[in-house]
Amino acid sequence: MPIFILPEQLAFPSPRLATPEGILAVGGDLSLERLLLAYSQGIFPWFSDEEPLLWWSPDPRLVLYPEELKVSKSLKKIIKQGRFHITADTAFDRVIKACSSVKRKNNEGTWIVDEMIKAYSLLHEAGFVHSIEAWYQGELAGGLYGVSLGRCFFGESMFTRASNASKTAFVSLVEYLNRFSFDLIDCQVTTNHLLSLGAREIPRSLFLEQLQESLKIPAMKGKWTDTFREFIKS
Repeated sequence: MPIFILPEQLAFPSPRLATPEGILAVGGDLSLERLLLAYSQGIFPWFSDEEPLLWWSPDPRLVLYPEELKVSKSLKKIIKQGRFHITADTAFDRVIKACSSVKRKNNEGTWIVDEMIKAYSLLHEAGFVHSIEAWYQGELAGGLYGVSLGRCFFGESMFTRASNASKTAFVSLVEYLNRFSFDLIDCQVTTNHLLSLGAREIPRSLFLEQLQESLKIPAMKGKWTDTFREFIKS
């Protein structure tokens, strides 16, 4: 399968034309408009400093339906103890920078390069990207961030500095999304960690169909700080 070179205008080839590895296109930019268009079509950027701007749409796709979340007994115990204080959209800059320090497989360095940090920070300011933070004794112990469109949440990255911190943040996010009737969480690529939490692989064609249904409902734009705080208290 060919890898497409993106034109200057805002357009993507069909994600169904991606290579077996999931690479669809190269080039373009990380403007707010192009990123929103990409996510609405089931496409996301993933590249490192040494690579050109690459756009992906893997098949199969790893997704988590909020109602299928699996929480181990040990993690349930930690959550019940209230070991971590969980917040939303209170420390996005710190979360994405902490995620950028997480090494990829084989210690190859990060894919969250400075260009990505700037782009997703603008998306955060526009109300489309959200962070979930886990605090322990006043210190940021873990967290994650992702894109929210319609009733779909696209998970981007997570980090942890204390055992179970990011898992607690993730469980809180999924339960929050379930409360607000989100249809699915796009986990993008398969990991054993996400599989253990209830994620499963589905054909890209099915993911794209479900995504379009989810996008028929307006996005929950703006900061989630207050609604998340009220959710945690309930």
